[in-house]
Amino acid sequence: MLTEIEKTYIFIPGGWHGGWAFDPITERLGKLGKKCIAITLPGLEPAPAVQNGIINLDTHIQYVVDFILNANIANVILCGHSYAGMVMTGVADKIPERIYSLVYIDAYVPEDGDSCWRLTSEAYRHVFASGAGADGFTVAVPPGAETRRRPHPLATFMQNLQLTGDYLRVRNRTFIYLSGWEQTPFKRQYENLKAAEDWHVETVHCAHNIMREAPDKLTDILIGPKIYGNN
Repeated sequence: MLTEIEKTYIFIPGGWHGGWAFDPITERLGKLGKKCIAITLPGLEPAPAVQNGIINLDTHIQYVVDFILNANIANVILCGHSYAGMVMTGVADKIPERIYSLVYIDAYVPEDGDSCWRLTSEAYRHVFASGAGADGFTVAVPPGAETRRRPHPLATFMQNLQLTGDYLRVRNRTFIYLSGWEQTPFKRQYENLKAAEDWHVETVHCAHNIMREAPDKLTDILIGPKIYGNN
């Protein structure tokens, strides 16, 4: 029997990042009295544990599913940034009854058989391929100032997502398009979704990391009636 009746935000970070990427958002939501959890996916921990097998997309999906089930959380507002769109769609396909809404924050919106590799741009395919040259298993951290980022498991970018279609039972879906960076691989996705009757689409003119660039704006969107509801 489910004991959790309040809505809970669960945040899934994008490539190379941990749950810490959402600190500016979870801090703001916490002050507003909202329950929120930011997850760090396997292989992206500050000191990753030794793995007996390859970490792939299935690994990440099952990790989040198990987290939700073991904590007995319902009414989940599942939010994912960038790569995490792959993960959250897989999670929603497995446990749609636990999900209140899906929020794709400049994130991939896959269908059955898609992979991050297939959906992304040529520029990012080059990043994935060249970044895996060191060990063939992880993609090196791209240049940047954030030192907490970790090498990302290559197989999670490459594996095709297998969906039953149950994720479509989650009718409350939002896509947040961040229009302020030239390298975005999400423009065509935005064009496809902006007029869709079964999607709520927001546009924010900022760079890809809205959690750092415009945390107040993202927080305002997340607590709005289209995502959180009226209660």
